[in-house]
Amino acid sequence: MVALTVACDPQRDETFVFDEMSYTPSETVFKLFAPENAKVFVVVEGDSIEMQRKMASADSCPFYKATVEGDLKGKTYEFVVDGQSSPGVFAKAVTVNGKKGVVVDMRDTNPEGWKSDRHVWRPAQDMVVYEMHHRDFSIAREDAKYKGKFLALTEPWAIEHLSALGINAVHILPSYDYGSVDETRLDKPQYNWGYDPVNYNVPEGSYSTNPADPLCRIREFKQMVQALHKAGIAVILDVVYNHTYDIEHSNFQRTYKDYYYRRTHPQPLPNGGEKGDLGYSNGSGCGNETASEQPMMRRFMVESVKYWVNEYHVDGFRFDLMGCHDITTMNTIRQALDEINPDIFIYGEGWSAGACALPADSLGMKANIPQMPRIAAFSDDLRDALRGPFSDDTKPGWFDPKEENLKESIKAGIVGMIAHPQVDYAQVNYSKEPYALEPTQMMAYVSCHDDMCLVDRLKASIPGIQEKELIRLDLLAQTAVFTSQGVPFMLSGEELLRTKQGVHNSFESPDSINQLDWRNKERYPEVFDYYKNLIALRKAHPAFRMGKAELVRQHLEFLPTEESVVAFRLKNHAGGDAWQDIIVILNADREAQMISIPEGRYSVVCCDGKIDQQGLGEVNGNRVQVAPQSALIIHN
Repeated sequence: MVALTVACDPQRDETFVFDEMSYTPSETVFKLFAPENAKVFVVVEGDSIEMQRKMASADSCPFYKATVEGDLKGKTYEFVVDGQSSPGVFAKAVTVNGKKGVVVDMRDTNPEGWKSDRHVWRPAQDMVVYEMHHRDFSIAREDAKYKGKFLALTEPWAIEHLSALGINAVHILPSYDYGSVDETRLDKPQYNWGYDPVNYNVPEGSYSTNPADPLCRIREFKQMVQALHKAGIAVILDVVYNHTYDIEHSNFQRTYKDYYYRRTHPQPLPNGGEKGDLGYSNGSGCGNETASEQPMMRRFMVESVKYWVNEYHVDGFRFDLMGCHDITTMNTIRQALDEINPDIFIYGEGWSAGACALPADSLGMKANIPQMPRIAAFSDDLRDALRGPFSDDTKPGWFDPKEENLKESIKAGIVGMIAHPQVDYAQVNYSKEPYALEPTQMMAYVSCHDDMCLVDRLKASIPGIQEKELIRLDLLAQTAVFTSQGVPFMLSGEELLRTKQGVHNSFESPDSINQLDWRNKERYPEVFDYYKNLIALRKAHPAFRMGKAELVRQHLEFLPTEESVVAFRLKNHAGGDAWQDIIVILNADREAQMISIPEGRYSVVCCDGKIDQQGLGEVNGNRVQVAPQSALIIHN
């Protein structure tokens, strides 16, 4: 990797923080991290003010400062570094489409009652995460007043649905200012997931009711957080620090050229010398990758997440392509958030989209999770074992009796990808050894935004599947997710049998593809009820969420079964559960299966597509029959 180095130790030097605009009624202070010999100006409403270089010591970071007297509230500004203009890298408020910064008093953005708003922090094992895109969730809802907006999540119908479902954390897809939607043309059809960052610390204008008002998007984001918090629902922000929308126009590049990005190695020539630089590394698959190992990029990331926690009351973070970030940076972020509250939840994708300029053993890959305590990663092992590999939509995974050697991968997911004496990792599909020190380091899921949703995957991999079988397998897959010891995660709309018409990567597909069909709540009430009751079962019984690897090894025991069946017992009041023993049997076979269980008298709480904690009947003895393609859960 070719790196631009700067004599700068931000751990030792506190003279610069990413507070590029600091407002008081009497003066506004502007600061910017920029090259040591640059010509740097701040332009306020057309007036250009030269900024002075500050460097307190040999170890400090080169930054520039200008103090402008008078009340600048509401005025626009931009930084100009060697002729390149931008709102800086840490703008707090911006004009439409994020072109310029705006001087604001952040107290003016607080909705009524904001001071009394409280974070929703809970232990990781108690989280139930629901991933949503603002537009998908509300755009087709007939009674929504604020379709596709932050404020949709303040409306009674939205809060009632989420509360009835029982989830306790909403993971919102990127909600910062991103580049692919023109905020001046919202009357025209536009759609994007938002993985194209522009201003990382300002809410996206297209999700506000007035993108032209710099305060509106901020206030409405806070109103959304406030409404969810009142319902006991945590807010998890999807953060995309691994790349920018592009390089040439990025705020990073326009303030400090090439500092924030990784470059590739020059290529050696046979006769000596080098061919020249190969360009920018592209581990993100989006044309560039940021250099998290650079001191000021690391510091930017740390201060950014702290800002979202402190200013916007965000409760956790999902890191896009965490495998692009170095391990040290991820641990530094974890430590910084621990100082605020140790229950701030962090998880991410334990992979990159291509080769990064740093070696894999130094990055936040899934295999390196043991080096990142209390940071979780998605389990593609469990996901692909249940429904088939990401690389081939036509393979149905465990649901196809012809597929073999997937049972061990499901068992690994059930225990949370920890070491367990009954799991043979040599037979697990991807991870050939445990990657989690604790089960809370594994995100259990079967679908998310950037893949086929579960219904579409079942249709694609099982040609001619009928509706009844589709529902059975949908519920069975989610039962594996929600009875696992990892942190359960679901895509919004799965409880409504969501379909995206078979589109795999719908990042810019129209509403007709991405929207939730709320009519399905009435068409398939048994599906919503099963999801609701499954989540309630998990929340009511600590046996399903013990949180500690040693407890899982002590209390979770797999029962002998055929390849098409996974069965396990949570024994001896696991996790302090009121129920003595709980037996979960997952039958993927198209035929009923007779399974041997410890002798006893059991109450049935899940059977043949129904869940009722009060009981659905009793079974006695040491054998039990499990209906085709369904789960059976019993306890004594």
